[in-house]
Amino acid sequence: MSFYLVQALTGLASAASLFLVAAGLSIIFGVTRIVNFAHGSFYMLGAYVAYSLVSRLGGGALGFWVGVVGAALAVGAFGAVVEMTILRRIYRSPELFQLLATFGVVLVVEDAALAIWGPEDLLGPQAPGLAGAVDILGTRLPTYDLVLIAVGPAVLGALWLLFRRTRFGILVRAATEDREMVAALGVNQRVLFTAVFFLGSALAGLGGAMQLPREPVSLLMDLNIIAEAFVVVVVGGMGSVAGAFLAAVLIAELNAFGILVFPQITIVLAFLVMAVVLVVRPWGLMGRPEGPPATPSGAALAAPLAPAGPRTRLAFAALLAALLAALFVVGDFTLVLLTEMAIFALFAASLHMIMGPGGMVSFGHAAYFGLGAYGAALAVHHLGAPMGAALAAAPVLAGAGALLFGWFCVRLTGVYLAMLTLAFAQIAWSVVFEWYDVTGGDNGILGVWPAAWASDKAAFYYLVLALCAAGVFALRAAIFAPFGYGLRAVRDSPLRAAAIGIRRHRQQWLGFAFAGVFAGLAGGLFAFSKGSVFPDAMAIPRSVDALVMVLMGGVQTVSGPLVGAVTLVGLEDEITRRTELWRAVVGGIVLLLVLAFPQGIVGFLEARLRRRRR
Repeated sequence: MSFYLVQALTGLASAASLFLVAAGLSIIFGVTRIVNFAHGSFYMLGAYVAYSLVSRLGGGALGFWVGVVGAALAVGAFGAVVEMTILRRIYRSPELFQLLATFGVVLVVEDAALAIWGPEDLLGPQAPGLAGAVDILGTRLPTYDLVLIAVGPAVLGALWLLFRRTRFGILVRAATEDREMVAALGVNQRVLFTAVFFLGSALAGLGGAMQLPREPVSLLMDLNIIAEAFVVVVVGGMGSVAGAFLAAVLIAELNAFGILVFPQITIVLAFLVMAVVLVVRPWGLMGRPEGPPATPSGAALAAPLAPAGPRTRLAFAALLAALLAALFVVGDFTLVLLTEMAIFALFAASLHMIMGPGGMVSFGHAAYFGLGAYGAALAVHHLGAPMGAALAAAPVLAGAGALLFGWFCVRLTGVYLAMLTLAFAQIAWSVVFEWYDVTGGDNGILGVWPAAWASDKAAFYYLVLALCAAGVFALRAAIFAPFGYGLRAVRDSPLRAAAIGIRRHRQQWLGFAFAGVFAGLAGGLFAFSKGSVFPDAMAIPRSVDALVMVLMGGVQTVSGPLVGAVTLVGLEDEITRRTELWRAVVGGIVLLLVLAFPQGIVGFLEARLRRRRR
């Protein structure tokens, strides 16, 4: 009995740090409507800054707690600077570009931490006076865990008083409900948004600083916490601090006891809970149904999509001819790079199918890319299938997964839809990670090589180019077919679409599956290009890469995802060969593109061309 009691208390201690991060994320989203990918970076910075401050201030309780509080304030100030210098400039841009900007901040912060503190994990000091353990019915519990258990409710109470008993809190609550009305009443939104960002970032920094005695400080802290923080915020209800506290306790306790009961699914238990909650109650345990977006969508800001004119067709023909002739003028390395660009161009185009015409944001599109890769690899490894049959299996398995996941996803909208796609992607990732007998687990599947006739780099390049070009043209044709116009109709006006007989859920479901098929084809080609497949083919960073490609090129354009894929793959390859801090450079470029070209590269060029014609 004492063991289970201590396990429950350990879960509550973990819930405290998780709540601090999730509360800040929830407050920021509630007011600014920004899905802040950089929130995990603020948590990591809190740990690093606390480590430096505590080391400088020396031992003693005063030095430790001053370092922890100072780290929270420093991270809060950094968050306010990010809001004033970057996000404030793009509040009127589509929300997806704000998300892309926060991803750029993640890359910059990660390499900045690497340059300042180095790659090695740092072991922080124990909290003075709290380094021991207390005896609970014969089982030892760290004293510091009891402090963390008290911190969670204390912060929740302080936030309740702040939001219920102060003018600032009332304004925050009002902005969460209707920020346009708050602006109409004369409230300075700039000051309010900056203050909210300071508060949310400081809470994340405090969560990281409080972890200093419990775990090593590392560069992986941001990625490790941000996924769970999103889960907590979504399960509790976006914008609800009390919901975040309830969900943090629920998720932490499930993790604490899940490792005893279901050790195989512990790594994905939180996402299973999120998937169930979103299916049963789409707005979370204590949230409210999502209203219309506060800022115009990308579709509303863009000119209507139109089929390619003669000049565009001529440009595509010239590009295809240049790619066919590339074999005679480039070396093997460049040929491999062009092969990878073609694969990711198809992957990005498949995501654009549901993001642009479909109006559905997916944080888990890598699930179908990975299912395609594993479909091809499993066919080769277990069935001894030839390359042609394995490549055929890739889109079939991915399309089946998209049909299954999409049936649930299309019943949600906005950020809740995006988070459900993330949950399903993580569930799929956990299956291939844990199913050692079939997928090889984290060892992956090796020996997925092209057939003899395609083993030459040139032959495989032509195969990839042909299949990816066919896939891109099929996606493009679907966008300008009646099916694609139906997708845009339910995206722009669901009620009018329903009035003329277009069923929104079915139309979006079929679009989801169609996009999944071509993502799976890209994944199958990727597996043969690498000769192996590992679980990271469907991990969160792969989904983020696809999002960046689409947004960088321009989500309101058909050609944008292709340009974004080529740009991102080319940048990463060029920069990684020149500097170890390549993430900071790529992040800086992403931020520059977001600030200078909020419509994306192709969207910016098309807008300039339209202005010249007028």
